[in-house]
Amino acid sequence: MPSDGSASSIWIRPERAAAGRPAQHSRAEITAAAIGIADREGLDAVSMRRVAAELGTGAASLYRYVDTREELLDLMSDATAAEYALPGADGDWLAGLLAIADQARAIMRRHPWLPGLVLTRPVIGPNGLTVLEHYLAVLDRHPAGIATKLEAFAMLSAMAATFVLHEQAGGAALAERNTAYVQHALISGEHPTLARLLSRGRPPEGETGQPVDPADRFRDILSRVLAALLSPAG
Repeated sequence: MPSDGSASSIWIRPERAAAGRPAQHSRAEITAAAIGIADREGLDAVSMRRVAAELGTGAASLYRYVDTREELLDLMSDATAAEYALPGADGDWLAGLLAIADQARAIMRRHPWLPGLVLTRPVIGPNGLTVLEHYLAVLDRHPAGIATKLEAFAMLSAMAATFVLHEQAGGAALAERNTAYVQHALISGEHPTLARLLSRGRPPEGETGQPVDPADRFRDILSRVLAALLSPAG
């Protein structure tokens, strides 16, 4: 196998190696077992040996279906894309994209290990292609070119992952601590530009008077990003 990362996609190859005993498992079973481990214990707990033990077999047997742990991670990422519910496009492209983003965020919340893979190991498999096809159908009448649409799709996925990672890191509590520190630091007078800008337009506040958790502004922020990316070049 090539060692430079140029190996073919796992979905191009046959389901299992041709040589050896009759198949005992499928890639779907192996993937489901790996996802179960990752959901319960985190991604670091996923190894070929651990997945094999979950299935009651030896690690060597899994290599007849999956060449590397990295390929197993690809299978896991793509399997979660089967969780999308993809209704027909209704003509409102922004609403359609936000609906996809909402589902992406919900899926990543169900699988806490997923956002990191979305950002560091983006992969397209059969389920991912189905989601991409739906996304492009939503934008079918939009005048943006295919390259721009694909860039916006990547940004949608990345922003959903980033927001979920922020929630996992502390979310509103972290934002509140940061705000408290900034307010304390401004007393020194050493950051006049920041102080002036904040005095003109403070961060949005909720009913409690506390800064709104950025996670609650996900749709608004993403809407502006997508509108800017997909707008005609000036």
